[in-house]
Amino acid sequence: MIGVGLLAVFGFSACAWRPAIDPISLPAAGSFSDGLVQRGRELAGVGNCMTCHSIEGAPAYAGGYPMQTGFGIVYSTNITPDRNSGIGQWSEEAFARAMREGVRRDGKHLFPVFPYTHFRLLTDSDMKALYAYFMTREPATADIPDNTLSFPFKVRALQAGWKLLFFENHDFQSTTAKSELWNHGAYLSEGLGHCGACHTPRNALGAERDDAAYHGAIVNSWYAPALNSNNAAPLVWTENELFVYLRYGVSDLHGVAAGSMSDVVHRGLVDLSGDDIRAIAVYFADLGGAGEISNADVVTAMKVTQADPGGAHVAGAELYESACASCHFNTLGSPSALRPELSLNSALYAPEPDNFLRLVLQGVSRKDGHPALFMHGYASSLSDANIAEIAQYLRARHVVHPDRADNNNWQNIEERVGQIRHEMEVSE
Repeated sequence: MIGVGLLAVFGFSACAWRPAIDPISLPAAGSFSDGLVQRGRELAGVGNCMTCHSIEGAPAYAGGYPMQTGFGIVYSTNITPDRNSGIGQWSEEAFARAMREGVRRDGKHLFPVFPYTHFRLLTDSDMKALYAYFMTREPATADIPDNTLSFPFKVRALQAGWKLLFFENHDFQSTTAKSELWNHGAYLSEGLGHCGACHTPRNALGAERDDAAYHGAIVNSWYAPALNSNNAAPLVWTENELFVYLRYGVSDLHGVAAGSMSDVVHRGLVDLSGDDIRAIAVYFADLGGAGEISNADVVTAMKVTQADPGGAHVAGAELYESACASCHFNTLGSPSALRPELSLNSALYAPEPDNFLRLVLQGVSRKDGHPALFMHGYASSLSDANIAEIAQYLRARHVVHPDRADNNNWQNIEERVGQIRHEMEVSE
């Protein structure tokens, strides 16, 4: 039995082993064309690399960003071309292997919080552009904190077993029945954009669930809504609404970007061409089964605000009228993104109240939402009970009514307000 056990250990070790790739001298910045570097910059935006590999007050891409997982914290790495703490000794081969296989230059496995499961889809030309971009950044020395993963999840060799279970390395496959623009959007979204990493729920071992792709998930304490037909918003996301939202971070018919999505729009996609954003919009509009929206559809959706939620929500109604109504009033059929219409707002239709509660507590800054839109936070002026009463009132008024199938109330709202308030205070 001991012999069999040793044989199994040696067999797994052989399976998990990856060779180191020889270090190189840092390529001269002039060895990459301006066009290649510029395309790499755009692609880095699609991948939102700046957000995950940067922290406040430190050089861009120098790493150290804490990523919460169900197994502990993983800190992002330094991807500047610093020779000691960054990727300055990495060849293009080493860079591509990390992106496509989740293996570092020294042969050690990367944790799947780095979404190589999506990055494997990159074409060779896009991989070259990304490499050119990062190798021409300003080198920065960084001291990255140790990860806090618990045993056995912190053992890098065991990631080889995770890959056997959940990782299939293959190129992007176009869909012949779809347009070239649709396929380009699918390539950007499924690959470098790794949209499923936030919008798809995960299994007990942290892998995205293939049976629930884009069904929505909690990530970074925000609810990333479903991007398919399971989205509960009263109006579908049309191609044009998606384009405007991804370009400017705001939609007349759905609301404003916040949380992690704000970074995606304002730090990631900001340098992307209109054609690339249009392609992403085409892809997700089709995935969500979007058709056209008429003014009559908008009027019908907004009319739910006229419904009487009943006497149980008098306190919430009074608080809403005094604190919120003046900024959220819209003429029937004419919603404005600068006066977010709550009968249409995606946050109120989510299965969990987290997004709505966070927005009320911390507000929306001009930097995070839209330069012409500002909402101050109510953390200091409303109690947990007050915010819970407003949430219950609005949920009942806009969502819980006979015309909707998902007419469920949020549960334990006041308790959740307190938890989010505490999380905000700890993170300050």
